Amino acid sequence: MKILAVAGSNSETSINKLLVSYAASLIENAEVEIVDMNDFEMPIYKHQREVESGVPQEAKNLAEKIDAADILLVSLSEHNGTYSTAFKNVFDWTSRIKDRAVWNKKPMLLMATAPGGRGGLGVLEAAEKRFPLHGGNIIDTFTLPFFNDNFDRENNKISNIEKSSELQEKLNKISAVEIILENSI
Repeated sequence: MKILAVAGSNSETSINKLLVSYAASLIENAEVEIVDMNDFEMPIYKHQREVESGVPQEAKNLAEKIDAADILLVSLSEHNGTYSTAFKNVFDWTSRIKDRAVWNKKPMLLMATAPGGRGGLGVLEAAEKRFPLHGGNIIDTFTLPFFNDNFDRENNKISNIEKSSELQEKLNKISAVEIILENSI
C-alpha cells in the first residue's frame, strides 16, 4: 500500500507535517512518501502566466505522486480560517492540469491541527466543501486541537489518549477502504 502524506504548509517547523508524518507511521506495511510544500514552490497562479508558460512541472510532479498513491493523508495548516498560501497555490496550479481532477478520487483522510482549541476546524470545513469538486474522496476527517498540549514532540506521537485512539480508528477505516478497493480489482 502506497501512502502519500501531504503537509499543507511551507513552514520548516510545521505541526501539520508532524501530524501527517505521525499518522502515516501508524499504517502497517505501507510505503510512505511525505510531501513538503517547499518542494513544490511555483510562481503565484495567474491565468496569463498559465497561457504564456503552461502549468509548471512541479504541479505535474505532484499529480504524478497523487496518481501513484493508494491512500492520501492530507493535513492542512490553517491561516486566517483557510488554507495556507503555499498550499493554495500548489492546489490551484494542480487544478489546471488538463483532463484530471486534483485528488483523482483517491481515498483521503483529511486532517488539521493548530495550537488553539478549534484545531484547524475552519480549514477542514473549507476543504470538505472544496475537495470533492476536485476529485476528493474524503473518507473521514481528524482534527487535533491544542497541538502543544496534545502532541509529544520528544516521542513524536499524540499524547492525548482519546485523540490517539480516534486517529487510529480513522486510519483503520481508510486502510479498510483501500483493501476493499484492491480486492475488487
